[in-house]
Amino acid sequence: MEDKNIAVGLDIGTTKIVAMIGRRNEYGKLEIIGAGKAKSIGVKRGIVTNITQTIQSIQQAIDEAEATSGYKITDVSVGIAGQHIRSLHHSDYITREDAESVIDIDDIDALTSQVHKLGMMPGEEIIHVIPQDYKVDSEPNITEPIGMYGGRLEANFHVVVGQVASIRNIGRCITSAGFKLSNITLEPLASADAVLSDEEKEAGVALIDIGGGTTDLAIFKDGIIRHTAVIPFGGNVITDDVKEGCSIIEKQAELLKVKFGSAWPAENKDSEIVSIPGLRGRDPKEITLKNLSKIIHARITEIIEQVFQEIKKYGYDTKRGKLIAGIVLTGGGSQIKHLKQLVEYITGMDTRIGYPNEHLAGDSDEQLSSPIYATSVGLLMSGLQTLKQSQQYSQDKQEDVVLEEAKDPKTKDSKTSSEVKKQVKRRGVFERWTDKLKDFLENAE
Repeated sequence: MEDKNIAVGLDIGTTKIVAMIGRRNEYGKLEIIGAGKAKSIGVKRGIVTNITQTIQSIQQAIDEAEATSGYKITDVSVGIAGQHIRSLHHSDYITREDAESVIDIDDIDALTSQVHKLGMMPGEEIIHVIPQDYKVDSEPNITEPIGMYGGRLEANFHVVVGQVASIRNIGRCITSAGFKLSNITLEPLASADAVLSDEEKEAGVALIDIGGGTTDLAIFKDGIIRHTAVIPFGGNVITDDVKEGCSIIEKQAELLKVKFGSAWPAENKDSEIVSIPGLRGRDPKEITLKNLSKIIHARITEIIEQVFQEIKKYGYDTKRGKLIAGIVLTGGGSQIKHLKQLVEYITGMDTRIGYPNEHLAGDSDEQLSSPIYATSVGLLMSGLQTLKQSQQYSQDKQEDVVLEEAKDPKTKDSKTSSEVKKQVKRRGVFERWTDKLKDFLENAE
């Protein structure tokens, strides 16, 4: 079955790989028509460590999504995360040749392209260049400079950087599995799209996505991403600690953590005991829930304190950087009992658990509105946005042809000329983005 309004989000995580197929309904909500999940074996802390196993897991997740939807997948929108991701702040400027003309999208594009040429450490590549605010001549804190007059255009940028090899490995897994890469997004940004409201992004909010291998942070203020960070610890290290501390196997440790674990040891009484079946004829092992919670509490506290250091680095306690909407927790790790209370205790900030259900159609499977699927929903939204831009680009191309054919040099008015110019510009920006993606794919082979 083919449908030009359908996109696919592919979340390559440390514990699971999820493929989600969907489209927008008439109300603009996400209609999930198929989803597939596979155990992730070849990924550690967000980085592909075994190409063959990752390809198999991707194919398994996509096969399941295709079977439930009846739709044949050709291209996917994928997320990147991992401990190799870092961010930095950078200011840059351009001097415009004609200060008497208004600033247009070409000037913004020239300034952004200049940032893409920044010298990085060996093996690193710029993934995202996100403008924070602009300065035109001596006028600071401008959010939209297009249409203004000025000779010098300056901007502050949030630059996200990652290891080329790690990004290419993800590209290689997808192309080797037989799919095209339609879009690449930083996973914290995808999760943010899925669980944060525009009001929260405006007021100031820190999104903490606790995954299996990493914990991702994204801070928004005034509707703009201000800070991103990846902490190389997630739910898996908690499971490892439970496994070691209780001398049990990993499968049992994960089950214990999910079913009986709590981030607040005081909640459990000493008399609360859970019995674990012994290995091959051995006696069952008895574990007190208080001890279990103490182990979980110690490691989750460590993770949250590291994230809080990053929030402090951003400057949340300054007047300009205040995060009025506090913290939103999402990802599989956010489901540990009493985590919200622990985060509020450590940070002193209002906290809620983020569910992606706000963007989902009313009749969606309840399971898909779990924080576990926040990144997958965000990547699907990103894929649909890319699809919309691509369709807009094709439409503009056709309109350009019509306008060019209709244009008569004797009667052409300034309006028609500016329409042609505007569309050529829009097309230019999109073409450059597409070319960059093609280069990436060629390098991924």
